[in-house]
Amino acid sequence: MRLLLDSHTLIWAVDQLAQIPVAAMTAMANIANERLVSMASIWEIAIKYGRGRLPLSLPYRQWMDKAISDLDLLVLPISLEHAGQVTGLPWHHRDPFDRLLAAQSLVEGVPLVSADAIFDQYGVNRIWK
Repeated sequence: MRLLLDSHTLIWAVDQLAQIPVAAMTAMANIANERLVSMASIWEIAIKYGRGRLPLSLPYRQWMDKAISDLDLLVLPISLEHAGQVTGLPWHHRDPFDRLLAAQSLVEGVPLVSADAIFDQYGVNRIWK
């Protein structure tokens, strides 16, 4: 199975592992599962870190390289199909990064590992508890 990690899930998996519940950890730790990180999450984390709104345990680039390596993540690029899916999503949520993650989850047919229940309103298969 392929799994798409939400931005906060990625951050917690690196810096605050205790925040992630057992069901999500089990899915992420299963070596048979591919773990994906969206380019949107990489961008979101860079913006928040650069603005001083997101402390990380290492400088941004070192942190991101370590996260991708340690968690064996594959980077999911943003495609025209993903962007197109965003245009048809209802406005349950205004956050552009979360809307793109919802679109990617739906287009790719992959569950999203996220604590954010707003994704349920988009019909996203969400793994958390």
